[in-house]
Amino acid sequence: MSNRLKDKVAIVTGAASGMGAAMVGRFAAEGAMVIAADISDTIEDVANRVEGQCLSIQVDVSSAADVRKMIALAKDKFGRLDVLCNNAGIQGPLAPTAEYDDDEWERVIAINLTGVYLGMKHAIPVMLETGGGSIINTSSMASIVAFPSLPAYSASKGGVSILTRLTAAEYASQGIRVNAIAPGAIDTGMTRNMPQDYLQGAIDATLMGRIGTPEEIASLALFLASDEASFITGTETAVDGGYTLV
Repeated sequence: MSNRLKDKVAIVTGAASGMGAAMVGRFAAEGAMVIAADISDTIEDVANRVEGQCLSIQVDVSSAADVRKMIALAKDKFGRLDVLCNNAGIQGPLAPTAEYDDDEWERVIAINLTGVYLGMKHAIPVMLETGGGSIINTSSMASIVAFPSLPAYSASKGGVSILTRLTAAEYASQGIRVNAIAPGAIDTGMTRNMPQDYLQGAIDATLMGRIGTPEEIASLALFLASDEASFITGTETAVDGGYTLV
């Protein structure tokens, strides 16, 4: 490895599995000191498997108190925060808009959108103390094209998309870069729990004809976190095998 994140401190939410766990592994392997955060009590297992410096913390990203505690851990243990990956998210149930459950709507929005807002709100002041940083938000190809029966998920990811651009504009002059990754169908627990016909339909519509891997998402996150992306902010990059191309 090339130590692309040497001496940087990174937080990854939704880190217990899938794309988040892949980000943690890549960041640590490239020299970062990483805090792996997830609501699952299995998050400690991820930290223990990583080769490099990694701490774990159980966090509900929709709780402001939990998010403040997560940010404080980075500052208390490592003295700074350079990278925040707001990756935690849930799909919610499949149902048309007029039949969608109100409580499920609130739950999906709280985790997927409010969680990103809280992460940025509490991370930015700490990043500013040391001259800036990189924030990477996980949106979705559902923020680009319509996915029927996913109203809460799609609305939350659309919100992440515009919040990314807005915050990038607000803090570009202060050294904070904010970008989003919009994954397509990726081999994670979320896609494995989808109805098979729904998932297969997404794969069939993917020009490359296959599902993506968490490592492919982590590779882009690593680039955006590194100084190699120092002139990139306010972008949303689709990693979807060509799904949204046509």
